[in-house]
Amino acid sequence: MFWHIFKDVLLNAWLITSLVMVMMIMIEYINVASAGRWFGRLQGSPLRQVMAGSLLGLIPGCIGGFAAVSLYSHGIISMGALVAAMISSSGDESFVMLAMIPRQALILFAVLFVLAVGCGLLTDLMFRKHPIRVSCDPGFELHEANKGEFPRIFRLSSYSGMRSAGWERIVLIGAILVFAVAVFTGILEHEHVGEEAAAVAATEAAAHALPFNFLSERWMNVLFAILSLFVALQVAASSEHFVKEHLWHHVICKHALKTFLWTAGALAVITVVMHYVDMGNWLRDNTYYLLILAALVGMIPESGPHMVFITLFAGGYVPFSVLLTSSMSQDGHTSLPLLASSTRSFLIAKVVNALFAVAVGSVFYLAGI
Repeated sequence: MFWHIFKDVLLNAWLITSLVMVMMIMIEYINVASAGRWFGRLQGSPLRQVMAGSLLGLIPGCIGGFAAVSLYSHGIISMGALVAAMISSSGDESFVMLAMIPRQALILFAVLFVLAVGCGLLTDLMFRKHPIRVSCDPGFELHEANKGEFPRIFRLSSYSGMRSAGWERIVLIGAILVFAVAVFTGILEHEHVGEEAAAVAATEAAAHALPFNFLSERWMNVLFAILSLFVALQVAASSEHFVKEHLWHHVICKHALKTFLWTAGALAVITVVMHYVDMGNWLRDNTYYLLILAALVGMIPESGPHMVFITLFAGGYVPFSVLLTSSMSQDGHTSLPLLASSTRSFLIAKVVNALFAVAVGSVFYLAGI
């Protein structure tokens, strides 16, 4: 049992950390290629930041949320935009809901987006006088030698620097390629148990009825692998200065190990607790407080607990307000990397999300929805 938990924690920590690093590298490229203008425009408008966060959270899975966390960690988007991304995000449960309850899932996602924008703007208003700071240096450093650079990956001449590539570039490309292969072959796919396994089985059964399911977890993993290969080509075609200063010294040295350790530690604690606590039966025995429990359980940075509320709603045992409350409060693994950047921000964002979830869920509940 110990080896099973240890292996699952390591694989999930590897997946999450690698996705975060890939997103950070992509953000570095976008910032340098636009000479800082793209993110500069984003920083200048709270509404744009909140809208961007809400849209990123809507992407099925966790990759959009990871991108939002990366932007927040560098001071590009505000706490309100981060809260908006976490509210609109449903993590890996998006795939399950699209298969089990497709019509209700689309309605839920639309409602979450509207609520995310409103709650995000309200959060920025709440923290206007005392904005939440992050531990990482604000913004992205731009060097004159690299402003406006974006590697032309489809030109063979762009890879001339590989002949004298430093060890940092070789290690980085090798790590990205190994990750891409692991994702593509399914080595890093989540292992589901209990309620989560039953829900995923229903998802797969529904997917088999379609000629090609673009919104399946497997298809999104293939997209992650393709994105990683694209990033590997970018690294190979970049200047030595950019690889060492922007990617290795900043993204890898400052963030990779810290993100992995925090993620692995949090997942280990959550996995052990979930192994010994039957969350499904515990929730069903406390149906009177289910709406508040949904918000509290949603604070756990893990996908499994939310599956209980999806199953209960799909079976007609709880109203839409309970599913909405759970969806607003939880965000899958999205917030885990935030622990490495700012534990204070993690706690504030989680508490704010839970409070919004209880308030909005109560309104829907009182309205009989």
